[in-house]
Amino acid sequence: LSEIQSGVEEAESLIRKMDLEARSLQPSVKAGLLAKLREYKSDLNNVKSELKRISAPNARQATREELLEAGMADTLALHGVDDNVGKSKKILAAMSKRMDRNKWIIGGIITALVLAILLILYFKLAH
Repeated sequence: LSEIQSGVEEAESLIRKMDLEARSLQPSVKAGLLAKLREYKSDLNNVKSELKRISAPNARQATREELLEAGMADTLALHGVDDNVGKSKKILAAMSKRMDRNKWIIGGIITALVLAILLILYFKLAH
């Protein structure tokens, strides 16, 4: 059991390192790697829960530990969601700035055309 536990700890460490490395890659490559990492984490969590069932002397303690781990997994998932929300806010802010800039450009073009029409009408009617 101790060898299995040390192997599980080593696997957790490797998965954390792989997660950090995958997040620093290009988005096209990152998505596929993060999906594989989720699978690895799921498999590792299954191994850990099975190990706890085998090694726990009493079922209540094992159940309690599983519930605690589920809470930790939710916390990690929320961290990833927070990152995505931050990126979305930045994208929406940039889109809003572009929209405002485009409105000003269109307004300027319309004003210039109206002035040109008025100028043409003035010269036509004045002569």
